[in-house]
Amino acid sequence: MRRFRHAVLLSSFVVLTALSVHPAKAERRVAFVVGNGAYRHTTTLPNPSIDAKAIAALLRNVGFDVTEGVDLNREGMMARLGEFATKTQGADVALLYYSGHGIAVNGKNYLLPIDADLNSELDVKLGAGIDVEVALDQTMADAKVKLVFLDACRDNPFAGKIRSAARTRSVTVLSGLAEMKSSEGTLIAFATGPGQTALDGKPGQNSPFTRALLNNIAEPGVEIRHALTNVRAQVSEETNKRQLPWENTNLTGFFYVNQVGAAPPTMAVVAAPRTAAGPSESRSNASNEIELEFWRSVRSSDKAEEYSAYLTRFPNGNFVTIARARLAALQASGAPRDSVESINTALATHETEEQLGLDQRKRGDIQRRLSALGYFKGAADGNFNENTRRAIERWQTVRHYPKTGYFNKLQHEALLAERLPAVRSAAPAVQRPQPAAEPQPVPAQPAAPAVDPAGAAFMGGVVGGAIGNAIRRR
Repeated sequence: MRRFRHAVLLSSFVVLTALSVHPAKAERRVAFVVGNGAYRHTTTLPNPSIDAKAIAALLRNVGFDVTEGVDLNREGMMARLGEFATKTQGADVALLYYSGHGIAVNGKNYLLPIDADLNSELDVKLGAGIDVEVALDQTMADAKVKLVFLDACRDNPFAGKIRSAARTRSVTVLSGLAEMKSSEGTLIAFATGPGQTALDGKPGQNSPFTRALLNNIAEPGVEIRHALTNVRAQVSEETNKRQLPWENTNLTGFFYVNQVGAAPPTMAVVAAPRTAAGPSESRSNASNEIELEFWRSVRSSDKAEEYSAYLTRFPNGNFVTIARARLAALQASGAPRDSVESINTALATHETEEQLGLDQRKRGDIQRRLSALGYFKGAADGNFNENTRRAIERWQTVRHYPKTGYFNKLQHEALLAERLPAVRSAAPAVQRPQPAAEPQPVPAQPAAPAVDPAGAAFMGGVVGGAIGNAIRRR
């Protein structure tokens, strides 16, 4: 009986030891990596194929089953996405990386195969581009953790062609990508802020964003959000603050691309342990550390976009009050373009402008302000026609806001806060009626000798005219 007990205990020990030594075997990691650069109908890009191959190699080294594609046409992209969707069924972690051209139309993001030829909004919606949200929903929905990296914000001429074809209706087109909301368990990382364009880098090298990903996301034991803070700092430094990566995250636990050195080390997807009192102190400390590193990377900045990025990532953070104060000061200071290049906010669209409730009077005031700043020519009649939309776009372009021709709340407030130039002409085209001046009392005069009626009438007219002129001059 004693030997039997020893045998059972020994068997249990062996099983537990095996489970603790090889925990990663219980986790399935799959990835889809594509780099499109050899475009047939728009600007070619030299680096996406290099970027994709480097990312694919890195992911394989940390245990991902990678579906890889380079310079794919639409048929090729759909085929690879189908393979990826099959692999993600029952997977613990699904990751999508894309490098190449992307475009946003009316707030929806599209990835572009190399054979995309976009001349109108209809071309986009009939399938020339790959709808990002639909692709994610159809391929990654079953995974517990979903990671998306989009190095797809290069500028391209399709945006202008689509705008030109849409003169008779409202359409918002961006050269870069629009903001995306992440579902539970999802992290979406962009090479730069919504509506902005990113740098491709020197030919034969990685783009700044992908190079930073390669340097940071697979660091042993570094949590993904912590790693992306380091990515942001590296890209900002390498581009002299011209490009600031941005992400939207809704992860419910900690995730380590490279779990070596992670604590606890049993799974790459680590849910924070809970007690009756709530989250453990270790989780709180880790979150504070991530926020602190993020704040250190922006705290000395003179750019509004970097404080906006902090507020988006940590709306209830420890430095929110300071960040809001500095953001407000930058927006209201009228600082030169080099000091405040952009406000990294949600995309301004027809819907966000409707939410402002602008009546005709407020629209007229906007036109007058744009006119005073030199962006608008025409009557300030409150009619936001094509002329006004182009003026708004010119104003947005100079301030490096997403160029849409519409306002959102922050952009509207920024326009109202701008200092207008001094009065440009002595006689404005339209003068608002002034309230009538109160008649001034006339001091009593000593009795005058009698005069003839005609002379009295003449003198009365002269005096009355002088008083009237004086009142008008006031």
